[in-house]
Amino acid sequence: MSTEGGTKALVAALSANLGIAVSKFVAFAFSGSSSMLAEGVHSIADSGNQVLLLVGGKRSKRAATEEHPFGYGRERYVYGFLVSIVLFSIGGMFAIYEGYEKIAHPHELENWYWPVGVLVFAILLEGYSFLTAYKEASKDKGKHNWAAYIRRAKAPELPVVLLEDTGALIGLALALLGVGLSAATGDATWDGVGTLCIGVLLVVIALVLALETKSLLIGESADADVVTRIRAALVDHDTVTSVIHMRTLHVGPEELLVAAKIGVNAEDSAAVIAEAIDRAEVRVREAVPIARAIYLEPDIYSEEKALAGPDADATPGGPGPNAH
Repeated sequence: MSTEGGTKALVAALSANLGIAVSKFVAFAFSGSSSMLAEGVHSIADSGNQVLLLVGGKRSKRAATEEHPFGYGRERYVYGFLVSIVLFSIGGMFAIYEGYEKIAHPHELENWYWPVGVLVFAILLEGYSFLTAYKEASKDKGKHNWAAYIRRAKAPELPVVLLEDTGALIGLALALLGVGLSAATGDATWDGVGTLCIGVLLVVIALVLALETKSLLIGESADADVVTRIRAALVDHDTVTSVIHMRTLHVGPEELLVAAKIGVNAEDSAAVIAEAIDRAEVRVREAVPIARAIYLEPDIYSEEKALAGPDADATPGGPGPNAH
């Protein structure tokens, strides 16, 4: 994902959420609708989340230091995880509490046209934010479906905005339904039910975000197609005859660490092997530009070493198409 695309989606979402939050609190003041209060808090939480992601993106660009030799790219994942906590606690749990209170102690909904008007306005703004994120994510999604894209995305910004905006649109529809039923039936309990549903929705989205960002924080490998390109780039069928073992790790959304044990010819000199390693690194960076840190260990290929290694099942090379 391009950093510019994620920033564009974040700014669009932040602008929309700030405007929506103000309008929702105004509607709550005039109507007393718990759905509007929950949605207002939801928009404030979303705005805070977008600020967190923007801060994380900025801090991740700091230069590497001796203490952090691979840089600060994964700081974007930290802030992405904080987003899930904010969405769960401030957005979801507050809405569940407010919905329960409204159901347990219902009070008449006043000036119902205020929340209805604001909700329609909010749907338009959220729709704009969602379309912006959708267009930017579509450029990055490739052949994956949307569920796979959110699962495999290495940059947290666009998946977060997509999930938040999707949740916001569904939440607005639930709020509109709750307010509409309360106005139509005169039973304010429906407003509380709508609020409760919004809270459950936000908790579910927060849990999905937490699981995905947790995986990124622990450390994810490159996608399978990227690994295939790296393996192909390493082997030159001359000096480098095979890839015995390889590990990849995202140290940031656009930074990849590659460590591999490569098979070389036993008769080649150290100088020849050193030159071959340098050329292999160049080929890998041409094939996968985000491969910033590459560590290659030369060895003489043997089936015993391959089978004894950490990823024997994924080891190509040796006698066969990769052999010299």
